[in-house]
Amino acid sequence: MEEFDELVAARWPRLVRAAVLLGCDEHEAQDVVQTALTRCLASWSRVQRADDRDAYVYRVLVNTFTDTRRRRWRGERPTEHLPEVAVADATGAVLMRDAVDRALDRLTADQRAAVVLRYYANLTELQMADALDVAPGTVKSRLSRALSTLAADPDLADHQEMT
Repeated sequence: MEEFDELVAARWPRLVRAAVLLGCDEHEAQDVVQTALTRCLASWSRVQRADDRDAYVYRVLVNTFTDTRRRRWRGERPTEHLPEVAVADATGAVLMRDAVDRALDRLTADQRAAVVLRYYANLTELQMADALDVAPGTVKSRLSRALSTLAADPDLADHQEMT
């Protein structure tokens, strides 16, 4: 299992960030990645036989994320404490993150997964096709539609004008 331990150590931060970009908060992202890696460990022989282990692991991550959304209520979440107010010098970063989050929320789940896998995980179209279990042409069309949606997003355009 040394090989699995090395995979986890090398990929953990990027997998957690990918889960955040898919739509999880930080703590949920860690849970989703942990569940995905547990599934990978349970079928480690399949992971080892995969032509592209990274694509395989991201596929498991996307499937695990999708599974959590099927079972999860997405309404308001009560909290005991109000979130801390961001400091003034981080306003630009906060505004940009908020604009990106809202823009990603406007994408379909398939488009969002394609954008995250391509531009965050840096997977090739073939790796993405394998990870999403679709044809390479489908990957291209999802990315094209997603990029069109993002390009037309008023929140991102407003932020670009501010910078």
